[in-house]
Formats: sequence, structure tokens, C-alpha cells
Amino acid sequence: MAKTFYIENLGCFKNQVDAEYMITALQDKGYTKAETAETAELIVVNTCTFIESAKKESIDAFFQLRQARKDAKILMAGCMAERYGKELLDMIPEADGIFGNRDPQKITDIADDILAGKKSTYFPPNMLIAPRRKHFLSLKNSVYVKISEGCSNACTFCAIPKFRGTLSSRSFDDVATEIEGLIDSGVKEINLIAQDLASFGNDRGRQDFLPLLERVLKKPGDYWLRMLYLYPDHFPDEVLNLAKTEKRVLPYFDLPFQHASGRLLKLMGRRGDDAQYLDLIARIRDTVPDAVVRSTFIVGFPGERDSDFQTLLDFQQKAKIDWMGVFTYSREEGTPAYRMQSEDAFELFRPKAEERKQLLEEAQGEITAVSLDRWVGRNLEVLIEEPIQGSAMGLGRSFLQAQEVDGLVVVHGEGLQPGQVVKTTVIKRNGVDLEARVY
Repeated sequence: MAKTFYIENLGCFKNQVDAEYMITALQDKGYTKAETAETAELIVVNTCTFIESAKKESIDAFFQLRQARKDAKILMAGCMAERYGKELLDMIPEADGIFGNRDPQKITDIADDILAGKKSTYFPPNMLIAPRRKHFLSLKNSVYVKISEGCSNACTFCAIPKFRGTLSSRSFDDVATEIEGLIDSGVKEINLIAQDLASFGNDRGRQDFLPLLERVLKKPGDYWLRMLYLYPDHFPDEVLNLAKTEKRVLPYFDLPFQHASGRLLKLMGRRGDDAQYLDLIARIRDTVPDAVVRSTFIVGFPGERDSDFQTLLDFQQKAKIDWMGVFTYSREEGTPAYRMQSEDAFELFRPKAEERKQLLEEAQGEITAVSLDRWVGRNLEVLIEEPIQGSAMGLGRSFLQAQEVDGLVVVHGEGLQPGQVVKTTVIKRNGVDLEARVY
């Protein structure tokens, strides 16, 4: 009888790709994927540990599953497992095993032991060749491709190098061949992901990101290449001409600015400031007028003054970024920023950070509304995610909306199906969503 497993996936899309690797590896070894945790013999909790709230979510998910399935074996995998190592088994003895995140396909080397009742830990080295996934957790015809692992940018607030390591790029041919195979299979949207896409190949002394795009674009077909994410401190301007001349390279630029105050950015280990970032946004929009810019910002970083925050507010109004995410600073052990501020000082400043987050989000509402209004009356190609039951409508996304983080397009049309691509005319805006009609 086949052994059954279930994966509870948490965190970012890079984690999702890892979960897809694990699913493929387990199925190749004869395991059967259960649709729910209730019917699985082995439960894998693919944890996140990016910030404190993510750690809490991972721990809560584990204990909810442990309480509900006392008879199942539960393996803690992913970033929290990698970050805390073997000590996590002492911290959470209710876990049946701990599995690191560097080579997800090696889960088969520990799964049988866990099911046999052996408490095990396994932290494999970096993956050399990525397995070809057979099961995807993303919406139909939209797939994430991780081109590199880890990061060498050394931002002082970020714990990612602690559990993902420094930059480790996949081989050029391995990535290109995988993407070409996905295109052959009919995938519409290829989401290229990494901590910093433009760094692809830097660890082997090459700048391979633009050559990768050029190689893939030789592949005929009507597909989208979405870029997630490009660091603003070393943005590759050559990609702008590619986005201008090649419609398959989506003019969607996710640039994690993190702040606008040069003084604070320097404390964060970044090199930019408001003037440099405004110049970058202007270059993008001058070259590709319909470009969409998304960014994230951190408020409450140690040493953030009123003047620093005012610089950020002023930048927000000048930059008119289309989509914005705001986080309050999370004090992560093992990072340089952790030593910049005591726990008491961090807690004392937390209410002010939350207030600043709210101010930015409120101001962004109007900016995003104006940005979306410019699409009313224009045509957009939309990838349908799901039909709305009982109506001739569906929910989907156009090039200006990335999955789960931006708004949607509500499409009026008959017989809409997941994964279908339709041509639409935008008829109005509703909050952060657009409404469109198939033509």
C-alpha cells in the first residue's frame, strides 16, 4: 500500500517551489499525495522564518496539525528548520524530524526513517540540479522558476543568508531548459524568482540574467516572463530596452527600495537614496511608459528619525509607485541590525512604527487608484484564475498584477476557465481591482 503525505506550505513563493520539488521527489519514490492532512501518514510543514510573524505562523501551523493528527508523523522542513538546525528538535520535541531547505528533493532520504518511527534530522548541501516538477501549487498556467538561491547583498536587517546562504546560482542551461519545457507544456506566465534576479551568475563571475532572458525569448510562443525581484542598487538598465521591444518581458518591475532616506539606507547596508531611486523610476517610465512599479518599505528600523520618515513620505508622493507593501521592522537575531537596538527600545518604538506604516498605506491608496484609473477604456490581456460560480464572470490578472500581492481583474465573459487567456477592455476600477469585458 502506498505511503501518503501532505505538505503544509508557508512563506514565500521560493518556499512554494521547494514544496513542489518535495512533492515530485516523494511521488517519484512511490508516495501518494493526500489532498488534506487528515488522510496523510506523513505531514511536512514547510516553514518560514523571514520575520517574527512568519515564525509564529509556522509554529502555530505545526501545533495545530500536531493536535489534530496525533497519530501522524510530522516533519518540520524549510527555512526555520535550516535556521535553527538540530536544536529545533530540542525546542519542539513534538516534531518527528527536522529537514533543511538546501536540497528539497532529498526529502526522500529522511521520509522513510520518519515513518519508521526514527527521530531524524537531515541538512543536505545545496542542490546542484533542480528536478523537473510534475506538480505545481500555483494557479493554472502560472509557474514560479527559482533561478538562484540565497543572497550576498548583506542588508543589515535581513536574516535570509542565515538560512538560505549566500548567492548560489543554478546552472544557466538547467534554468533555460526548464523554462523552455514549461513553455512547451503551455504555461502562460513564467515568474522568475530569486532574492535578486540581476545577480544570477555573479557567484561564478558572470552576469547571466540578461543572457538568460535572451536565450528564453528565442523560444517561440505567446508567454509572459515576469521578473521578481530586481534590487534597485544595481538595476540592469539593459532590461528596459528588452521590455520596451519584447512584449513577452512584462514591464512589471518589483524593486525592493526598503526606504528613501540615504542615511537610513546606509545603516541598512544599502547604497541608494531618494534622488537615485526617483531617477531610476524616471528611467523606467521614460523607456517603458506603461511600466508598473512595485516596491516594499520598512518603517521603524533602528535609528529612524522623524526626518527620515518625512523623506520617505515625500518620496512616496514624488515616485507615485503603482503598488506598495509596507512592513514594520522585525528584530532578527544574528543580523547586524539586531545589535543596533535593545529589545526594550525595539518594543518602545513599535507603536510609532505601526503608526508610520498606517500613514504610508493610507497615502498609497489614492496613488494606486490614480495609477489604475489610467487603464479604464484600454485593452488588457488577462489570465483567468477562477470563474465566479453562478455568473458569467471570472477573476484574473493582467501584466500589471502579480499573484497574491496586487489587485485582480474581474472579467465579464461566458465560459471562463482557469488558465485561459482572454482579451478584454477595462470598463472601470473598483478599489484596487479592475473590471473588464471580453471582446
